[in-house]
Amino acid sequence: MTRSICDLSDDHPQVVQTGEPLFRDFGQLKSFHGQISTMRCYEDNLLLRQVLSTPGHGRVMVVDGGGSLRRALIGDRLGSLLIDNGWAGAIVYGAARDVEVLRTMPLAVRALNICPTKPFQTGSGERDVTVAFAGVIFRPNEWLYADENGFIVSPTPLS
Repeated sequence: MTRSICDLSDDHPQVVQTGEPLFRDFGQLKSFHGQISTMRCYEDNLLLRQVLSTPGHGRVMVVDGGGSLRRALIGDRLGSLLIDNGWAGAIVYGAARDVEVLRTMPLAVRALNICPTKPFQTGSGERDVTVAFAGVIFRPNEWLYADENGFIVSPTPLS
């Protein structure tokens, strides 16, 4: 992505949704984009781990963790899965951990904050469902664009 999301937003004001500035950046990459895959999981990341273990094909994983900061949904192990399986990045409405390692990795992860506590591993959750947080409705297969200015979502690819 060579254009700023500010420019994309200016060029497509009737199309894009703009995410509220709630997230912290983790990982070395600050700019990423791709088609959206979604997941809803609360304090449990087993299903997320399983999905990130499959080819990402440049998609962005959007995780609705209910905003919980009591258990981290993503850390260095899932970060490695993002890289190894070709995911463009992740936005997590929840917490991250192992942030000192995530910051050294060539990936893009945004989460609300940090929590050292590991998640449950029961496999509860749903994938490829419409989720909403940060003032945005995320639908599978729509497009997310992110850079240091925040993120925007569009139903179609933007250029």
